[in-house]
Order: sequence, then C-alpha cells, then structure tokens
Amino acid sequence: MAHVFTFWESRAFYDSFTARSHDRLAAAQAGTFKDAQVRLFDYRFDVKTGFEPRFTDADLLRVALCRVHEERAEHFTLMQEKVWNPAMAGSPGMIRGLFAEAPGHEFLVLSMWRSEAEHGKYRTERVERLALRAQTEADIASLTGDIVELEPSWTV
Repeated sequence: MAHVFTFWESRAFYDSFTARSHDRLAAAQAGTFKDAQVRLFDYRFDVKTGFEPRFTDADLLRVALCRVHEERAEHFTLMQEKVWNPAMAGSPGMIRGLFAEAPGHEFLVLSMWRSEAEHGKYRTERVERLALRAQTEADIASLTGDIVELEPSWTV
C-alpha cells in the first residue's frame, strides 16, 4: 500500500491541475496501481506548530481518517484543539501536523514524527487516557489510519 499526499496552495490551483493535467497523468500511470482512493480535505488548523509540507526532518507519518457522528462534529473538533493537540505538541518526538475536514463529517489528523520509537512513547503513555478525556468513542463513527514510514526518494 502507498499513501500519496498532495498539498495545494489554493482550491483554484487544485481545480486547474485537475482540469488541465490530471487525465493525461492518470492515463500514463494506467496499470501501475489498483483501488485508488482520493479524498480532498480543507485545512482547519495546525497540530503543534505551523504546518509545512516538508518531510525531510521526519521518518514517520501518522494518518487518521475519522468519520464523526454529525451531532458530535463540533465537539470532536473542539477536543482535537483542546485535548489532542496539546498532548501531541508536548510529545518530544512529534514535529508538526495538521487537522483537516472533508464533507460528510470526515476529518484527517496527520502528524509527523522523528521516529517510530518516539511515536510509540506517545501512544503507549497517553492515548487511552486522552481518549477518555476527549470522549472520542462517543464522537467517532469510524476510524481508519496508518503509520507511514517515509521514503525520502518519493518526496518531491
């Protein structure tokens, strides 16, 4: 499995790329992958510090896709900002990240880490306690995610 993340300066640039170049590039890649899934998220806020789509200082990316119950979306967003963000920001191995939203009450939490070991320290020490405090189980309808080891040669 491969994860490809793209970061666009604006929706206008994304729309322009899609209209002008996407089909040509997709045709050239035919047969090189199967079951591609594309999601477009709008940036809401940073996790820890000003997000930059720069991956040279990170070895690991944690991506969480959260579908949230409609009536709990506001609470989920508030808990990301007030509970999860400070906890991740206080973890020494966490570099930066972002919180984004898509239609249908779907959210993306992307965090960049110095190493798998650093992410593991955060995870084992805090996640269960934070989930109880943030009432995460009541907010989330479904959660999928992955730990992505970054491949520097794939970064453009």
